[in-house]
Amino acid sequence: MGKVFTEEQIKQYEADGWVSPVDLLTSEQVAECRSQLEAWELLRGGSLPAHERSGGHILFPWIDELMRADTILNAVEDLIGPNILCWNSVFWIKEAQSPSYVGWHQDLQYWGLSNSDVVSVWIALSNAGEEAGCMNVIPGSHKEIMDHAETYAKNNLLSRGQELEIDISQRETVSMALEAGQVSFHNVRTAHGSGPNQTNDRRIGLSFHYMPPHTEQTLSEWDSASLVRGEDPYQHFEHCPQPSTGLEPNAVDFHKRASDAMREIIYKGSGAGRRTL
Repeated sequence: MGKVFTEEQIKQYEADGWVSPVDLLTSEQVAECRSQLEAWELLRGGSLPAHERSGGHILFPWIDELMRADTILNAVEDLIGPNILCWNSVFWIKEAQSPSYVGWHQDLQYWGLSNSDVVSVWIALSNAGEEAGCMNVIPGSHKEIMDHAETYAKNNLLSRGQELEIDISQRETVSMALEAGQVSFHNVRTAHGSGPNQTNDRRIGLSFHYMPPHTEQTLSEWDSASLVRGEDPYQHFEHCPQPSTGLEPNAVDFHKRASDAMREIIYKGSGAGRRTL
């Protein structure tokens, strides 16, 4: 029995590469998070620029606090152990009645991280049911390395428009629908994707990506991560500053360095034009 997960859930994660859902935030806490996000969006003219959709934990205390939430870290500890770094955070926003989608892909193919002991945590800051374009996964796919095509499709939210080069209809898929305030967990190599938002509300998700400290970055000489629990005896990543207020000048400067490094990592080896992360 783990701190959050049962033995059966831990075995499911090991066998299938995912476990969901876990309750995290109350409706009041979700509303407060959404209010904070939408106030930030107003500062930027109504939507976040590409470089600010990633790494928000460096810029705002409320995102840093979510990243360090005991419920999340206890669950991650059940899966990868007590020493935990958070590599990055990303907002995944599909507007109401939006054609935007996320192509089927495996994250590890593009992130340069040296092992698959990385847990992606996805927090629903609005309802993320099937009509809203919730995440779907292929159970057991974390045990495979799959080929990807880079489509740069207009409505694909991924940086290169990644799509698995397999017939998805021939594979078992599972829907990980979440209510606002719930969280899902999946292995960094688990194949996943999501469809368009067909509802009249925004579908807002925030992902965090946790890894053990022995992980290395193989596509860049410099990268950053936040030490969120335990110790980091390896020091492979520069530790992110922890913000005390929003958009501190030093934090903004560090975020720019981290964002530039992330862009180089994500697009490493790509011959096509770059677009949003």
